[in-house]
Amino acid sequence: MSNNDTGTSINIKKHLNDYMEFISFCRFYPDLFIDLITPESGSIHLDMDQRIFMRSVLRFYSTYGVFSRGYSKTMLEVLCMELVAIFYPNIHVALTAQTKENAASILKEKHLELMKFYPLLKNEVVSTKFNKNTAEIEFTNGSVIDILANAQTSKGQRRARINIEESALLKSELFEDALAPIVEIPRVLPNGISDPCEISQSISFFTTSGFRGSSEHARNIKTYKDMVDLEGKMCIGSSWMLGSYYGRGSSKTKIIQKKSELNPIAFAQNYMSHWVGNSDNALVDIQKLMDTRILPTPEFSNTDYSEYCLGVDVARSLKLGNNISSVAVIKIIRNEDLRIKQLHLVNIYEISGNTNFPEQAAIIKRIQKKFNAKAVCCDSNGLGIGILDEFGKISYDLETGEPYEAWKTMNSDFTASEPDANPIVFDLKPQSANNAIIVNFIGMVDGGKLKMLIKKANEDYSLDSYDNQAEDVLPYVLTDLLVDEIANLKMKTLPSGQLTIDRVISRMGKDKFSALAYGLWYAKTFEDAEYIQDDLDDILGAVIF
Repeated sequence: MSNNDTGTSINIKKHLNDYMEFISFCRFYPDLFIDLITPESGSIHLDMDQRIFMRSVLRFYSTYGVFSRGYSKTMLEVLCMELVAIFYPNIHVALTAQTKENAASILKEKHLELMKFYPLLKNEVVSTKFNKNTAEIEFTNGSVIDILANAQTSKGQRRARINIEESALLKSELFEDALAPIVEIPRVLPNGISDPCEISQSISFFTTSGFRGSSEHARNIKTYKDMVDLEGKMCIGSSWMLGSYYGRGSSKTKIIQKKSELNPIAFAQNYMSHWVGNSDNALVDIQKLMDTRILPTPEFSNTDYSEYCLGVDVARSLKLGNNISSVAVIKIIRNEDLRIKQLHLVNIYEISGNTNFPEQAAIIKRIQKKFNAKAVCCDSNGLGIGILDEFGKISYDLETGEPYEAWKTMNSDFTASEPDANPIVFDLKPQSANNAIIVNFIGMVDGGKLKMLIKKANEDYSLDSYDNQAEDVLPYVLTDLLVDEIANLKMKTLPSGQLTIDRVISRMGKDKFSALAYGLWYAKTFEDAEYIQDDLDDILGAVIF
């Protein structure tokens, strides 16, 4: 040992109590430590609400934060993780997200930002490793930050602390089975024991708001109650107004403009931090609806000789916002007995109601041809009779000029213009089968037969996704809007005992829900193998509206 090393060792021992007091101070006031290392220019100076955020995360056993878009919650979350790694030697912490790719992207982006804003933090970092599926930051004191997925693949992993990103997308069963046990083992000191004064096994949750009635909504409420009862937890959050007041995120003018552009539920979740949806007399259990979202990728054509049917809701509103026709593409999955096992909503298409009926008919025929759909269950009520007339004619593709065959109905006395028209359309008058359609939809969700596309967080879309939005982005977004529509619906029982549905927010449409419900009802009623072919003609003959 050199004389210089000896002098350093003596100096450390001499001021050991001062170092201990300083570390304790930093652990309790992380924002003040950041003030000490903040450059005079080119950095971020913390606002009061951000200081409360940081103190909550480092002081308490668990923090549940619900914040709006543009609040800077993710950057603060990663900053808190890095401070934990600096203040607690040899600790292993992880950021979890829907996928490892998502988590890696978040950790890399925010770490690089923090190194830019607070250059002195670079002195604490030994190495970094970032790629598509991996993100790891190693610190001089032996601490490590890495990533995990909110999935069964994380089962059996061990970390001293974890932060769960976009927790509103998390299923309670998955959390209890795969994520909660990750923090079973606390940080161990060099002498082989754990510090009894240290907050170990911490799990914090950060998200934009989700739906009332979901398991995460219940966890959010429980965290609030635990905070009131002094159980060592904190429940914090804010709408867009707090960040905007401090000059963060979009300006008030831009947010108000977004309010007029977004549907009310999307705005309430992303900017108002409201847990939305109808919990009283809700059409379906929102958690069960979210559990249907397991399909990883949409489909755009019939590539494996599968069975498909289409549900179509024809636009009837003259208001531009609601003037949308929707087409739900449903894939029929059968078991060995040819009974319907599952029904997959593999894609949704929207057609502007400003498009005339001949053009709408051509678009729907194009979709039917791509999937070789065996039936098109169409709402022909009211103005919808116009599209039925167009189905009966030969249509021409708007882009290529390709001709599409004429269709006729399989269950009504509608007369097509072409004598050899294909009997592919089920002429549905929804009010005549409304009760059966609603009951069937509820049964499909509750029974787990309906499956839809997964929910993607904003970070899941790469830059390449936006080059091909029609395939990489739009199907997921339209499925999100479908879920919003369903969450906005409540059941009502008529004096006759029949069921009907009402919209909680009247200006929100229900076209995507209607298209899906029609297709599901048709598939279950006429494609399930419990009906033999001889009976099918009798059923079709009886269901003439």
